[in-house]
Amino acid sequence: MNDRVLLTKVGERKLRDELSHLKKVKRPTVIQAIAEARAHGDLSENAEYHAAREEQSFIEGRIQLLDRSLSIAEVIDPRSLNVGSKVVFGAHVTLYNVDTEEETTYQIVGEMEADLNNNQISISSPIARALLGKSEDDEVTVVVPAGEKTYEITEVRYDE
Repeated sequence: MNDRVLLTKVGERKLRDELSHLKKVKRPTVIQAIAEARAHGDLSENAEYHAAREEQSFIEGRIQLLDRSLSIAEVIDPRSLNVGSKVVFGAHVTLYNVDTEEETTYQIVGEMEADLNNNQISISSPIARALLGKSEDDEVTVVVPAGEKTYEITEVRYDE
């Protein structure tokens, strides 16, 4: 893992909420499930016990990852950077696909908070790397696995 974990303010809040939920809700629940499964006797053929131990392992690993990442996180509020319409970390960028005439809005976020289902792309993704430093009305060609795509940046905004 890098020595720097970039997060937006919202991303940091979500990760802290997830960490709190894992520690206060999920961990005690899985500990209780393990105790109940142990009470059923022979652990070698106890599917509930093995499933609960596997879930516990996942939860503890995620807690460690979140603890470490949040301890070295650099939270960036792009609204305080005075960058105008330039694309930087945290920006919401609306792109017009020149070929398909479709419009899409992405937010450029850190790797830990990237979520394509919510149009949040990692700062290290090909699209984000091509957009950084550009401004509204710029045209950008992005090399993606399917080939090249050309976009026009129609809007850059900085929400929380």
